[in-house]
Amino acid sequence: MNAVTTFLTRKAGGQRANWLDYLTYAYLLTGVLLILLPVSWLALNSLKSSSQLEKQDLSLLPSSFEQVARATVSSPDGKQIFFIPDLPQWVLGWDDLSDAEKAEQDLPGFLSQHEGRDLYALRSHLNQVPQLVRDLIAEQGLPEWLLRYPSMSVSAKAENDVEGVLAQLDDEQARLLSEYLNLAPYEPARVSLQIQVTAPDPVTGDETLFGISNFKATRDFTPARYVDNRTDKVVRLDTNSVTMRRIFDPSWENFTDPITGQAFGLNVNFATCFTNSVLVTVIATVLTLLVNSMAAFSLAKYKFRGQVAFFIVILATLMVPPTITLVGVFKAVYATGLSGSIWGVIIPGAATPTGVFLLRQYMLSIPDELIEAARMDAASEWKVYWRIVLPLALPAIAALAILSVIWRWNDLILPLVAIATTKDAYTIQLCLLEFRGEHLSQEHYRLAMTMVSLVPSTLVFVFLQKYITTGIANTGLK
Repeated sequence: MNAVTTFLTRKAGGQRANWLDYLTYAYLLTGVLLILLPVSWLALNSLKSSSQLEKQDLSLLPSSFEQVARATVSSPDGKQIFFIPDLPQWVLGWDDLSDAEKAEQDLPGFLSQHEGRDLYALRSHLNQVPQLVRDLIAEQGLPEWLLRYPSMSVSAKAENDVEGVLAQLDDEQARLLSEYLNLAPYEPARVSLQIQVTAPDPVTGDETLFGISNFKATRDFTPARYVDNRTDKVVRLDTNSVTMRRIFDPSWENFTDPITGQAFGLNVNFATCFTNSVLVTVIATVLTLLVNSMAAFSLAKYKFRGQVAFFIVILATLMVPPTITLVGVFKAVYATGLSGSIWGVIIPGAATPTGVFLLRQYMLSIPDELIEAARMDAASEWKVYWRIVLPLALPAIAALAILSVIWRWNDLILPLVAIATTKDAYTIQLCLLEFRGEHLSQEHYRLAMTMVSLVPSTLVFVFLQKYITTGIANTGLK
């Protein structure tokens, strides 16, 4: 902490800060904000729920409004729309619970606390109607074809006497079976979540609880219904008088679901993608260091015809955009049988012109006398390379290793060319593309997994950046 304080209070000279100090700290603060603000925005949005993102909620923190359940129940008199207040949170978020969390709830005990239309709505919302119908069929000895009736064709349904079966049951049993079979007038009940707000009653002026489907501050009036069900009519509230309470509600399942393979509609295993990226990064980095250091050693310490020409060709490849070589890389990968394998990502980039240039310039600073002395002591060329040149070039090798990790981890183009047809070989960057499809967009998962993909490269850069600066600064100057 003292080192940070000393750094932040450092001055160019004198006891008091001058205009240059203020300009320097303003530049430093601007740079920090330009780096941290986008990352902070991404981190906060990765914790928002899918509904909050779909509504394009511009609030900074992941949050949700206080909600209330609105039920729609059918009867011979028509549809009834009403609210069921004071439900526990696990009931409101039933569809978002995992199978294990659902199994922990005492559903029969909870449903026994309700009756009438509340019971009809809640048993449908909690997906209990199919099981209750199975129990009813077993208890009353009803025909088994009733379970298959909803999926039957029109002609098959006409062959079965549903009305005769319903006539054998009492009113509650007939209603339950009719809801399952989707027979008029008892259509399946529905429960939807609405925002619970507080506003003055348009009639009495008293503060009253209302339920609204969505809130738009740009509208003058907001349609709403009474939560206490005093009337089923829709009232208009002055938007400026509406008060709602936000709840800090981070969606940690954005991270856990893809990693554990529970993400809906995802055809790849994110944990496998993460493992593939680690393997590609580690193996490719080791090969890059080995191949590039050998090439740099030969260009720096050997004299042969065409040496300068080879070096110029290597430097020239730095000016060729990678997109131009995509077709050639694809043909080479396909011809060698590496297509669909992680080796198709590792091998094509084993040698990099940047790495050769960086290490060659650093190795030029190693005295030739050390190498000649080793040769006079009968050291082989491999021992000269392995025992003398590599240890002395460690700063540049460390810098190249860190850069290679960042390049490989974030690479998308080469995996897209080499392994796009084999999902078992997907790297983490290809997996991120799977969260956005033609008919299904899962931005909450993609934002969360993007944050996960940033962690390794960020840690490598933050904790090892001194090796990057040291290696590059000393290149050719030692």
